[in-house]
Amino acid sequence: MADIIRLLPDNVANQIAAGEVVQRPASVVKELLENSVDADASEVHLVVSESGKTLIQVSDNGKGMSETDARMALERHATSKIQKAEDIFSILTKGFRGEALASIAAVAKLNMRTRLRGSELGTELKVAANEIESQEFCQCPEGTTIKVQNLFYNIPARRNFLKSNQVELRHIIDEFERVAMAHPEVAFSFEHNNSELFHLEPSTLRQRIVNIFGKRYNEKLVPVSEDTELVKLEGFVGKPEFAKKSRGEQFFFVNHRYIRNPYLHKAVQKAFEGLLLDDSHPSYFLFMELDPARIDVNIHPTKTEIKFEDERVIHSIIRTAVKHSLGQYNIAPSLDFEHDQQYAPPPPTHKNVEAPGIYIDPNFNPFDKKPDSSARSGSSALSSNSGSSSFGGSGYSNPRPTSRESQQWESLLSQIPEIPEEAEQSELIPAEGLNKVAYIQVGRKYLLKAHGEGLMLIHQARAHQRIIFEKMMASLANQQVAAQQLLFPVQVSFSAGDFSQIKELLPTLREMGFDLDEFGQKELIVHGIPLFLENPDLDQILHQLLEEAKDYNSHSKEELQEKMAAEMAKVAALKVGTVLEPQAMAHLVDELFGCSSPYISPEGRPTIINLALNDLDKTFT
Repeated sequence: MADIIRLLPDNVANQIAAGEVVQRPASVVKELLENSVDADASEVHLVVSESGKTLIQVSDNGKGMSETDARMALERHATSKIQKAEDIFSILTKGFRGEALASIAAVAKLNMRTRLRGSELGTELKVAANEIESQEFCQCPEGTTIKVQNLFYNIPARRNFLKSNQVELRHIIDEFERVAMAHPEVAFSFEHNNSELFHLEPSTLRQRIVNIFGKRYNEKLVPVSEDTELVKLEGFVGKPEFAKKSRGEQFFFVNHRYIRNPYLHKAVQKAFEGLLLDDSHPSYFLFMELDPARIDVNIHPTKTEIKFEDERVIHSIIRTAVKHSLGQYNIAPSLDFEHDQQYAPPPPTHKNVEAPGIYIDPNFNPFDKKPDSSARSGSSALSSNSGSSSFGGSGYSNPRPTSRESQQWESLLSQIPEIPEEAEQSELIPAEGLNKVAYIQVGRKYLLKAHGEGLMLIHQARAHQRIIFEKMMASLANQQVAAQQLLFPVQVSFSAGDFSQIKELLPTLREMGFDLDEFGQKELIVHGIPLFLENPDLDQILHQLLEEAKDYNSHSKEELQEKMAAEMAKVAALKVGTVLEPQAMAHLVDELFGCSSPYISPEGRPTIINLALNDLDKTFT
């Protein structure tokens, strides 16, 4: 039998290896940006066309390469980072395998121009499918510029697996943000289709985070700092009230290398225990520095997974440090007498301290005065002071303090009818009297109604959400969503990554009653909103709708509309704590029972609970 095992040609081996290293355009961006950082560049520029499918170009002002090094860099397993296997456990650079450029050159057309610092001339190489087409001297700035064109041009099947331009751009932005965040001391810029998405000057870590994700992040960040013999931990976590439904802004860095680690992620979640809703995820930007000998970075080609020698200890350090920071800066703020310079105790007065006296009016008699007739209208006065709203006219408002509270209480007592002494106990609260009572608001949260079979409790906020949701869905079905124009347009800013996603939602948002357009590279300008939104925080609403879209993977337009309508109903509905007048309560309940699904909210939670008489009887046994 003839021998059948043979050595693969280099170009075939490189294409196979490229399958691990170069999975999509974002993989190329990651490798080239990390090479620039490893070359001690202080400025790095990324240029991308068609989401990296036609062009990816990275330029830096780093060390550059000699003619020989430029040629060697395109060979597999050629690197300047390590000399022997043991060097991996002392490595601080991003790369060390020597696979990136060879893998990229195997599946794309590559052009490299590089000039070593101090040299008069640079070197230009042109490569296609690992075949060097030309190498010559050239005039170029110090540093390196690598241009990658027509990615996967020689592997059509691989190119067909690429996603839409918006999806691929989102992945490129993710990789850019990770490298830029890990090195705030380096200036970065990012241009896509001749439009600049990022221009980041050297800055502090906090400034870099704010410059990447937007100014609104400045108020969200809580600093975290812990320095131990094992690890130095620095960074920020987001305040609990800004937690999101998607796991977007969650970053771990070890020795300035972005990593993923589910076990350490649980440490952060433990620190936030009791502070978040079940479906919310905190933001965090945590940087660890530790001895490279205590970690193994050589377990995955992308180097985003590493092993720790003392993972449990690091888990405990992270959990404790984050929990301490949340308590110190956000959750339980307290007056620090040692550090608060604004507090100064009053100087001693050197006066004699006298015991407090008690004055008693011997002529006081609480039964001398009769209730003022004006107090009898106390309840109506409270109602007339209520503010107006879109729901039920002037039906509800926030409570306002009134004067002469004691007289009002006396008026309530005076209105209680006298009960004859011979009356039986069962006659004190006649059953027919309960049926005449409309609704009672309990805790400014529930509506209570007595009926022949027991008691009915209605959650007023969820009930209102159901009403708005069904009206919204009916309007969408009829393509007749009522809208209102704003007197002054409102601008809403996004991070570059979020902006690329919100643009995909613009048709859906317009169908739901928003009148909005793109404004610059990272902003929307809103001219009109759905009619049922009153005085909305558009920045908050649009970001919440974006988070809903991120968290929802369905490609069905109708399902996405339903999810976003539920979120908008939640924003527009009555809030817990809103005071309702009787006519507003009745109107709310009437509209609720006019819905197709009155017993559950748009989120699937109960709106109505019935307490049967049997259950009430059991409570009193």
